[in-house]
Amino acid sequence: MNGEAAVHVIDDDEAMRDSLSFLLDSAGIRSAVYDSAEEFLGRAEGLTAGCVLTDVRMPGMSGLDLVRRLHDMGVKLPVVVMTGHADVPLAVEAMKAGVSDFIEKPFDDETMLKAVRAALDRGQEDGDRVELLRKIDSLSARERQVLEGLVAGRANKVIAYDLGISPRTVEVYRANLMTKMGAGSLSELVRMALGAGVA
Repeated sequence: MNGEAAVHVIDDDEAMRDSLSFLLDSAGIRSAVYDSAEEFLGRAEGLTAGCVLTDVRMPGMSGLDLVRRLHDMGVKLPVVVMTGHADVPLAVEAMKAGVSDFIEKPFDDETMLKAVRAALDRGQEDGDRVELLRKIDSLSARERQVLEGLVAGRANKVIAYDLGISPRTVEVYRANLMTKMGAGSLSELVRMALGAGVA
């Protein structure tokens, strides 16, 4: 499940869990349910895709405490918190702690699905960026220099001259870069590099 996007629903109210799970499944969105923040934390390590949908007020660890714990663990899934009317100040505090959205109960299905889809999209982008940075980190120092030359729009022979190597060697590095980065074309490679902040 780690690499596959799912909505992780956390609520101590069984009826609410069932109803949210049914709503998400009906919309074709995978979900997993947990009756406490503690139960979810036991499985959160290494999750890279999806989002978290949690009640803000629960026995034991609150939704806000959960957000802080996930942050400390380096789990970067977007979090949507559900809040009762009286808990809005708490939800605002949660937003400041990095929550992507909060929804007041009672909510209508469309509002919930819209918030969840936005969080999933954001989670996908974050996951893609983590993967992109991992690929950049796998490059050798020389491959990185060639990539920087390509991003700067330099021709192979100019990069070769700058690095004191032959144009043929630059071509070999360029082919290695395309393979390591999973890029199908030079324009895709440059777009990926710019997305990862290589300039």
